[in-house]
Amino acid sequence: MSILEPPVKSLLPELVMAIDAAQKAGQAILKVYSTDFSAETKDDDSPITEADLKSNEIIKKILSKTGHFILSEEDDDDMSRLQERKLWVVDPLDGTLDFVNKTGEFTAMIALVEDGKPILGVIYWPTQNTMFVAQKGAGAFKFDDDTWSKISVSSVSDLGEAVAVGSRHHLSDEEKSFLEKLGIRKFSGIGSSLKVGMISAGEADAYITTTNKMKEWDSCASCCIIHEAGGKMTDMLGNEMIYNNEDVGHQNGLLVTNGRIHQKILDAFKK
Repeated sequence: MSILEPPVKSLLPELVMAIDAAQKAGQAILKVYSTDFSAETKDDDSPITEADLKSNEIIKKILSKTGHFILSEEDDDDMSRLQERKLWVVDPLDGTLDFVNKTGEFTAMIALVEDGKPILGVIYWPTQNTMFVAQKGAGAFKFDDDTWSKISVSSVSDLGEAVAVGSRHHLSDEEKSFLEKLGIRKFSGIGSSLKVGMISAGEADAYITTTNKMKEWDSCASCCIIHEAGGKMTDMLGNEMIYNNEDVGHQNGLLVTNGRIHQKILDAFKK
């Protein structure tokens, strides 16, 4: 089965292009990954490598054929996008720290936003040739072992039974103690947007982060995928996710769940 042919009803041509762009970018990322590459530090103290830039170049070259504006983590933002109803939101290499630390847990992320909402999302995990995709109203799918399958969230509704996922690098003491207060005892550390991929596929139930360092490109593709898989993504105050804002930072953290435990976590956080 071809990675370019997900079993999506009324498949948007933009989704096929996004899949193609993510896969080609992933191949370029892997080429750099197998070399003795070096990392530099950006103004915000986050790392950047040759792989981030090569991936960005490939994705933009393919997506630019659509004529839609492209907002990418690796490009300057001149705010002209604010006039656009439709635009691409791209993280060419999500999990650069995992890339640098050679954990294998990094992805390329592409989303298409219309009127503030993601209408398609693609997350490609190059080291495993695994892809998560979704299209608004058409469901969420995973490509793994050369096969596409429909995915959906778990039916866990008890916090004591829930599995939380989070970052190995960025889990704060505040977040650790909040998980304990919730009674969530099972925790799995994994890098990049793979956290949301796991929840979308029913392999985990919650991802909680209170940081204000997340940006729109860190969550946009995931937002489409989790909702189409039957789950939920809001900020930690329960506000729905809106994209193409003047400030691209998520100021109130992020909560991603299977939907069934979402309100319980929000209520506990408000206390």
